[in-house]
Amino acid sequence: MRKIILPTDFSENANNALRYACQLFKYEKSQLILLHTYAEKIYADENVLSNELTDELKALTKTKTEKVLTGISSKIHDEFCNPRHSVKLVAAFGDLVDEVNRLVNSENADLVIMGTRGVTNNRNLGMGSNTLLVLKYVQCPVLAIPANYKYQEPKNILFPTNFLIPYQKRELKVVGEIARDFKSQIHFLYLSRHKATSARQKDNLEFLKQQFYNITIAQHQREELQKEKAIEDFIAGNKIDLLVMVNSRHTYLEDMLLTSTIDKVSLHPKVPLLALQNFNRECT
Repeated sequence: MRKIILPTDFSENANNALRYACQLFKYEKSQLILLHTYAEKIYADENVLSNELTDELKALTKTKTEKVLTGISSKIHDEFCNPRHSVKLVAAFGDLVDEVNRLVNSENADLVIMGTRGVTNNRNLGMGSNTLLVLKYVQCPVLAIPANYKYQEPKNILFPTNFLIPYQKRELKVVGEIARDFKSQIHFLYLSRHKATSARQKDNLEFLKQQFYNITIAQHQREELQKEKAIEDFIAGNKIDLLVMVNSRHTYLEDMLLTSTIDKVSLHPKVPLLALQNFNRECT
């Protein structure tokens, strides 16, 4: 059974990400874990000055949160009515990243899916602050769905890579399964004026091909060194439905995340972004 964590702030963007998840994995037996964290609401209430009032507000907020989560679960059941899917509701008093990581490990989750922006929906930002934090620090593949993105099958998958890092099999497995399910083509995009001819690059390319067996692969090279522009241009010119990037040292995604701030974000994905976390998981 595939286990998918879906953080929600009850915004339309979060609901859209949930609908995308239901459609992407409609043929797979899956458990959808709806998570809402509410510690920030408690701490933001200036009227709460005592432990007694804090405990009272926490209990009240938890009850309200569970009620809203139940309503979302019912709507999803009514809309999709998929017997392959079960829903688990989690209302947690805690930090979003900490609670997602806790669930990743306790549930041995395969994937986190959320909107690129939350309830504030600042259109000047490609990524909201919570999504950026999850992309950077959660120990699990994260699929971020752009605001108002309408689901379409991921027939063309873009995988920008410099072929310099060893990849994790478990992370690549998610990509391979999606590609095989939809008979997708994976496009490797290498951004450099030089050929990928080092021994390390050749070995990593061969490893990728082994993991993506029975999948059509195309290799591309562009001399454009402004990574964001090169990736955006390729997406626009090749009908890309899903962007896959690796979050690790010396990767394109890390470069973009390092230059991203709350006020100026270099990532403005027009298609869903699947971020792979290139380190070993605590669970097996």
